[in-house]
Amino acid sequence: MTPLLSFLNVSKRYPDGDREIVVLDRVSLEIDAGVSVGVRGTRRAGKSTLLRLAAGIALPDSGTIRFEGRDVAQMAGSERGRLLRSKIAFISAADWRATPGESVVDHVATSLGSEGLTMREARRRSMRALDRVEIAAGAEEPTTSLSVTERARVMLARALAREPRLLVLDEPAMLPNLGERDRFYALLRSTAQEGNVTLLMASEEMAALQGVGVLISIAEGELTSTEALGTVVALPGRKRAAERPGR
Repeated sequence: MTPLLSFLNVSKRYPDGDREIVVLDRVSLEIDAGVSVGVRGTRRAGKSTLLRLAAGIALPDSGTIRFEGRDVAQMAGSERGRLLRSKIAFISAADWRATPGESVVDHVATSLGSEGLTMREARRRSMRALDRVEIAAGAEEPTTSLSVTERARVMLARALAREPRLLVLDEPAMLPNLGERDRFYALLRSTAQEGNVTLLMASEEMAALQGVGVLISIAEGELTSTEALGTVVALPGRKRAAERPGR
């Protein structure tokens, strides 16, 4: 069976003056459809870069990333854009944007603008997604009035409304209340499971990753360990220093 997502010797570097910082170093992994995967690591371990590559937002400097067996780097930019709008959903708490006067349901519906749906159809699908994340009662409330907890649920609804195959979350919810945090994580896992959505999320907090089928640890751009209950193969790359000379 072809994995939903695979990395083969994937590396990513960023310029830093006259040198380069190696953010990911020859990372290889395979994730099958329906598996929930957590990526744990400290700040600057390479988590966010790994997730942005998985979502097709960034491209590798070397190596191959395949989604449904297709090389993402070989796709045209417009095709990668369609992939991100339809089959892959990416969530980062840092990306929250609220438009003054916009209702919650319309905020979710705007994510469906490229699906060829009428506004009525988009709002209907959005209401279903809001109901799944247990916030439908506030659908007509303005987005500017939402609490941090409510924002997290609305962002999840916005992603689920697109009915993705892969849901990618970078630090899914920095919620101030521990109880709300635990409820959100449980909701996240249950909605992904019910919709047969493959879940890939990264966090510094182990609490966010409880209950995933696979736990991957990352440090200095390398996968250092894998604890698997689902189906994933993670092959650490070669050891390296954190910095290398520029090309």
